[in-house]
Amino acid sequence: MCVESDGCEIEGCSSSDEVRTLSGSMSPGLKSSPDLHPCKPGQKFRAALLRCRSPAAAAGILSFGNVLNYMDRYTVAGVVQDIQRHYEQTDSGVGLLQTVFICSFMVAAPIFGYLGDRFNRKVILSCGIFFWSIVTLSSSFISKEYYWLFVLSRGLVGIGESSYSSISPTIIGDLFTNNSRTMMLSVFYLAIPLGSGLGYILGSSAKVAAGDWHWALRVSPVLGITAGTLILVFVPEPKRGSADQMGRIKTRTSWCCDMKALAKNRSYVFSSLASAAVSFATGAFGMWIPLYLVRAQVVQKTAEACTKEVCSSTDSLIFGAITCVTGLLGVVIGAATTRLCRQRTERADPLVCAVSMLGSAIFICLIFVVAKKSIVGAYVCIFIGETLLFLNWAITADILMFVVIPTRRATAVAFQSFTSHLLGDAGSPYLIGLISDALQQSYAKSALWRFLSLGYALMLCPFIIVLGGMFFLATALFFLDDREKAEKQLSQLTRPPSSVKV
Repeated sequence: MCVESDGCEIEGCSSSDEVRTLSGSMSPGLKSSPDLHPCKPGQKFRAALLRCRSPAAAAGILSFGNVLNYMDRYTVAGVVQDIQRHYEQTDSGVGLLQTVFICSFMVAAPIFGYLGDRFNRKVILSCGIFFWSIVTLSSSFISKEYYWLFVLSRGLVGIGESSYSSISPTIIGDLFTNNSRTMMLSVFYLAIPLGSGLGYILGSSAKVAAGDWHWALRVSPVLGITAGTLILVFVPEPKRGSADQMGRIKTRTSWCCDMKALAKNRSYVFSSLASAAVSFATGAFGMWIPLYLVRAQVVQKTAEACTKEVCSSTDSLIFGAITCVTGLLGVVIGAATTRLCRQRTERADPLVCAVSMLGSAIFICLIFVVAKKSIVGAYVCIFIGETLLFLNWAITADILMFVVIPTRRATAVAFQSFTSHLLGDAGSPYLIGLISDALQQSYAKSALWRFLSLGYALMLCPFIIVLGGMFFLATALFFLDDREKAEKQLSQLTRPPSSVKV
């Protein structure tokens, strides 16, 4: 038998069941009482709704929202050639779109991290999704005379999406622990490559179906509003640290204390720098690789330069599909490899990340070697390089969960996001475009030099990836010490739950 909060009896429940309240907390099943009365139809519906708010369902909904976040982000990249022609912009001008988006994203991240450690997290998430959905839809109606307004709209979208990326992993961290948390975080971070790939596919497909690239920005907002509603209804608000220990947090540290502790946490600092290297490469690749492959085919004379209102979307579709598949493989292989390696060494998490990063750099270098002669060869190198690069996303989040106590995890996630974007993809798309423009100034009319200049600019990425691998190796040196410190500090901040006699 289950009991609702107003004392009514819910049929179909055994005496061993637990009651899930609106706040997401659990209470033991209660014995039958003559004071109880049958539930009304509305109360039964409410009780059924509460039973649907399981941790697994919450993780699934949060992962769906993360897919939409990244799908919306890379929809613009899927139609970047059309945007460049429509607004008559140079490579650096188009690269500014992603840079403004990431700059606003990273500036807002610490603010949402602070709020996420102190206020209702799912309300903040839902409001963020509703905000970016409305702004994205509105941006699809901006005329070609107002490119600055289109750039500004991407900045506002970045603020909305920042709330989600900063807070949602901490909810999963409070719902699960140990290997189950690794698995759920893997599913959550699988949304990054999956959503990115779907963004290319959605942008290209919507453009072709409607004959107008503006429609690429009118699909994800509808899905975003749906995801925001699901989060409000079905995602619980777990107590911070509830999955890590049975006691309650006795005291909450100040924001300044949190920041000092994170700055002294060497594993956190080095893994954040490594994440910045990953962000630099993925940001640059996501923006420029489809256009680079188009220029490669023009050089090979298997395609012509776009002079139409709607440009070919084949390369964006293929790159999007590859990103989806490699994201799935990378996250699954990364989680499985880490679990296997943990049996041999407790430093498995940062070591797996380091090896995958260094291996990825080799194949990404090969892209620019083979692209001039073989597009198929370039796609093969992209496939292997992306798979190895995507191995570390979920593992990096798990490293943070191990070395940071629950009450400052949202702040830690937010500042890791801030650092990785500030040093990574906030500047990489614009920087690559700027280098490309500078290299091709003397040969602006040469298709070969336009292809080579972009390739030379993108060659910066493998060197940054190698640097990221070195940072993960440095993380491995301090990982065990920092994890032990976090466990000791958590035990000092908690007390066993008080016993209540019935």
